[in-house]
Amino acid sequence: MDRIEKLRLRTLEDGIYNCEFHLLFFKKYEALADLPESERYAESFYAAFEGLTPSISDGELIVGKRDIPLTPEAQKEWDEVYCEINERLSIEAGLGQDSHMAIDYDLVLSEGISGIIRRIDGYLETCEEDKKAFYRTCRRCLEAVIRHSENYAAEAERQSRLTDDPVRKAELERLAVICKKVPAGPAGSFYEAVQSAHFITHCLSLNPFRNGTWQYQQFQLGRPDRYLWPYYQADMEKGVLTREEAQLLLDCLAIQINMRVPNGYSSGYMVGGTDKNGNVVANDLTEMCLQVIRDIRLVYPSVGFCWTKDMPDALTRKACEILLHGHSHPAVFNDDLITEGLRRVGLSEDEVHDYIHSTCVEITPVASSNAWVASPYTNMPQLLLDVMDREYPDFDALLEAVFENLDTHIRDNYNSENWHRGYRAEHSVNPLLSCFVNDCLALGTDIEQGGARYNWIMPSFVGMANLVDSLYAVKTLVFDEKKMTIRQYKEIIDSDFAGNEALRQYVLNDIPKYGNDIDDIDRYFGMFTDHLVSECKKYKAMHQNGDLIPSVFCWIMHERFGRETGATPDGRRACFPLGDGSGPCQGREMNGPTASVLSATKWDHMGLLGGVAVNMKFSRSSLGPTSLDTIKSILTAYLKRGGFEMQINVIDNETLKKARACPEQYRDLVVRIGGYSDYFVRLTPQMQEEVILRTEHRA
Repeated sequence: MDRIEKLRLRTLEDGIYNCEFHLLFFKKYEALADLPESERYAESFYAAFEGLTPSISDGELIVGKRDIPLTPEAQKEWDEVYCEINERLSIEAGLGQDSHMAIDYDLVLSEGISGIIRRIDGYLETCEEDKKAFYRTCRRCLEAVIRHSENYAAEAERQSRLTDDPVRKAELERLAVICKKVPAGPAGSFYEAVQSAHFITHCLSLNPFRNGTWQYQQFQLGRPDRYLWPYYQADMEKGVLTREEAQLLLDCLAIQINMRVPNGYSSGYMVGGTDKNGNVVANDLTEMCLQVIRDIRLVYPSVGFCWTKDMPDALTRKACEILLHGHSHPAVFNDDLITEGLRRVGLSEDEVHDYIHSTCVEITPVASSNAWVASPYTNMPQLLLDVMDREYPDFDALLEAVFENLDTHIRDNYNSENWHRGYRAEHSVNPLLSCFVNDCLALGTDIEQGGARYNWIMPSFVGMANLVDSLYAVKTLVFDEKKMTIRQYKEIIDSDFAGNEALRQYVLNDIPKYGNDIDDIDRYFGMFTDHLVSECKKYKAMHQNGDLIPSVFCWIMHERFGRETGATPDGRRACFPLGDGSGPCQGREMNGPTASVLSATKWDHMGLLGGVAVNMKFSRSSLGPTSLDTIKSILTAYLKRGGFEMQINVIDNETLKKARACPEQYRDLVVRIGGYSDYFVRLTPQMQEEVILRTEHRA
């Protein structure tokens, strides 16, 4: 069994453990209760990284993970003493989002931690007294990362002395040398650059005040086909690196993401697009970062392929080929639309070309963001249900009531998120992350206190297609056909259509649905997205550049909201998941993929930088010699018409049903959900059913 196969299988079996780091941190933290808070944090952070057990598995070439559980004695100590302290301080640190971003990898690779420490020393010489504690804490946290890397070097040396395999011995000895050099110093080779980028990300994912199943850190790896390119190019020219060796290192890097982020979340990188000079980024690494998907066949990395009208056809075909083979990545993003959208919210020309899908489809600037994505989610069909408690003189009056309800939710949610922002600023810090995000060091301000250049809040509006279909059903039944009143229809809905199955079938099959290229209903989708964009512009969150930027994707919230929501006027039964993104609801695409694309691009996507996700599912059994061209033409048509992002599943329902029946045989079956991917067998039964019921198109 080859190296990558062994490592990928290990990710399906091993766990991700945070407790050792947090135990070490809080033991020291409690012992230093008499110190000033900044010094107490810094020394506890250093102690945690100094004592954290380095873990190097057989065959690993990129190192830095946390997969060692506590000993029984340490677990007892954690459970009885420090878990409660950790939970209390995590709560006190406040709610809100973390890690939906990519740091300044160019800075990490060009200067190393030692270079950043020198910057901090310069700031310390000239800063005001009230800034010194921040800089000293940052400095000590950086020293902790160096110490942790030195421990990995020592562990590599120890393992090299124990192995009888001369090849592995040489690999471990080389790893020891690299871990002594980076991330402490600048990267001098492709291998060093890959290890440095991963190790910093690994360390950032350990945050003392963010621990728990809902607080896993999901840092993205930015644009590796850009920041790794100079090192790859130089090593290839020197003849010290082959393409095969580089691919192996990228595969190992990608496997480590799966050892850093549990399934059910999203973490990866973006490739392609255009650079600050308008040139298309399409190099060897672009293709190799896509090839990673096929090589490791895991839930991560979540790869975004940034398509532009000038993208070489070979790369677009490569992306489509990977999808055609049943992989759920890459998601394909419209670089032309996104860069223009970023210009419109005030980013410089350099910045608009350097963005990341923060986890699923949320767009944030690389190296400069503290965005709170999907903050919060809004259940769109519930907005209609809320106002169906009375009659209206006409359909426009009903629409107005829904918009008023929506505006109230936007205002109230903004006030709530902004309050949490202020609370976090008072009770939480993240000095290590602050070292790698513009403009925290320049301002002498922690990222939690507003040091990042962009502090967007990005609310997400879920179930838009359900709302549109529901409104149209009410319009048809109540106002056009006059078959019943609103209150009468609400009673039927509240009973989950009990005794009214014929009516439900009429709604499902005879009343038009969004996604079938019918202008009269499709226009309502655009009516609501335009309103979201304009209404959100009225608000500014605290900290600099605190724009409120909407999105219409769902992560897993379409299933959660669906579970909590009764039946809806569109014929959806109670507790069934809402629509899975910005396309039509499950099973309602009656006129094929082209009609679906036309419907999904009749409204303006540009103001929705918080994310637009359109899912398409193609039947594997229908694939033939022209399928690649068919999928590519559908995808590019969507993008050329102004589509934001598309994600494609190529799989048969028969396979999904087999996986549901025999999950142990399909542990690595990955499907695309609502902006992210997950292992099918680990989904809830409701989510599995929702994926199965999505419309299968023929390719």
